[in-house]
Amino acid sequence: MAKALLGHVHSDVRTTSVLAAENHRLRRRVADLEALVLRLEADNDRLAAAALVGERVVEDLQPA
Repeated sequence: MAKALLGHVHSDVRTTSVLAAENHRLRRRVADLEALVLRLEADNDRLAAAALVGERVVEDLQPA
């Protein structure tokens, strides 16, 4: 049984290096996406603050 299971495990060095390269690429992509999320959240916060200030300006300009 163990021999049959080991037959399914590839010990090819190239496969390991390909998986390592793919893992590295995916980790880099995740880091890029996390950085993008942080930038978009900051942009969203900035725009929300600007909209709030804009609403206050409009309220101040309206006659009472």
